[in-house]
Order: sequence, then C-alpha cells, then structure tokens
Amino acid sequence: MVAEEWGREAGNDGWHRRWEAALCRSYERADDVFKDNSLAPYSVGTTALVAILSPCQIIASNCGDSRVVLSRGKQAIPLTVDHKLDREDEVARITNGGGQIINWGGLRVGGILNMTRAIGDHDLKPWVIAEPEVTFMTRSEDDEFLILASDGLWDVMSSDDAVKLARYELRRRRRLPEKGDTPSSPACGAAEELVKIAYDAFSTDNISVVIVDLKAPRIRSLQNTEKRSSLPSSLAQDEKQM
Repeated sequence: MVAEEWGREAGNDGWHRRWEAALCRSYERADDVFKDNSLAPYSVGTTALVAILSPCQIIASNCGDSRVVLSRGKQAIPLTVDHKLDREDEVARITNGGGQIINWGGLRVGGILNMTRAIGDHDLKPWVIAEPEVTFMTRSEDDEFLILASDGLWDVMSSDDAVKLARYELRRRRRLPEKGDTPSSPACGAAEELVKIAYDAFSTDNISVVIVDLKAPRIRSLQNTEKRSSLPSSLAQDEKQM
C-alpha cells in the first residue's frame, strides 16, 4: 500500500509532505479493510510501524504503542512516540471529541483499549483513530541500527536498555564464524535475543522485534581493515584471530 500510494502523482508540497500523505493514505486503506465485519470483529485491531530508509533519511511512522528506536553513537533515539493514555494531547483529543477514558484495570478508551490509535478497533471509532504520526531523521555515519518492536518488548525494557543489549549482541555475533549455507544474520540473532529477554522478564503482551542493521557488511569490512592497518602487526594479527 505504501509503495502504491508513493507511486501516485506527486504534488507540489515537497517530498516531506508527499511521504506524509502516502503514509497516511496507506494506514487509512489498511484501516478500511477492517470495516468488513465478515473478515474480523469490530473489536479486532493492531498497532503498525513503518520505517523507510534512503541514503540520507530515515522516515518512521507509527499508529499505536509500537516504537522505532535508532542507535546512534551508543545513544538510543526514539523516532516514534507511543500512542498511550499517558499523553495529554491524546487524552484531550479523545475527551474533546466526546470519548470516555475509564479506569478499568488501568486507563482505557471506553474502558476497553489502552492505546489511543490503532488500525481496526472500529467499535471505538472515532476516538481511536488510524492516523499515523510521521517523523524524519537525517542519517549519520554514527547510525548503527534500528529497533522496531511492539509493546511486548517496551513494557519490560527501556529504549536505552534495548539498544545496549542489541548493540552488544550485534557486535558479538558479527565476530562469530559463519556456519552452514544460510547463516542467521547478526541482526536476526540480536532480535531473537531481545525477544527471549522480554519473555524471560514475564512480558504479558505480544513480543515482535525487528532489528535493521544500518552498517553495511562492506562498510564494516573496510572499517575493520583500516583499524587493523593502524595497529602494530602483532596486535592486528591478534584482533584478526578473535
């Protein structure tokens, strides 16, 4: 849907506005699918993340309580803000529109949902909307990876801790020798480790994690070669063997 909407005729408002419009239309189309009650009950819904990478930009959009976090120079930078009831702007939007926030085992829209935006959940429209928030981040040479995850991870782990753990796993797995014809990528292995840690921490929600490695293998290889060439020969040989 995103590819189709982006492929529509471009307007004159610039590429920022074009991406925002394409993403909003895509989320709206996905939300419309859930209007068919023969496919799913009106109580069914989902959060949704989209991350788009270009050579110079990271474009992130979110609807719900999933989150995109960028690791840049050891720093965790959230690129989306969760749509939860701890946001005053979201609570105001709902209550000003006639919706109710009820404390039922925690604050919930209509006493049912603890998210303020979602695809689906048509029994809570128009208060729970499917409109995403879109952010733009200029890429840097210090960018290492992205974490895209559902709240099953974020309920038991902060953005900072997730980045620290993922960074450690990525560095460790990049040093492992390849085994077999189709080895698991370091990013996949690091994502699996975050899922395991969240599960062991007794997360009670769905746990979905994707890690996007922003350091291309060719670039990493060149950086390692440059690093070894700047070391005394004995140290370079030791590092190569590690």
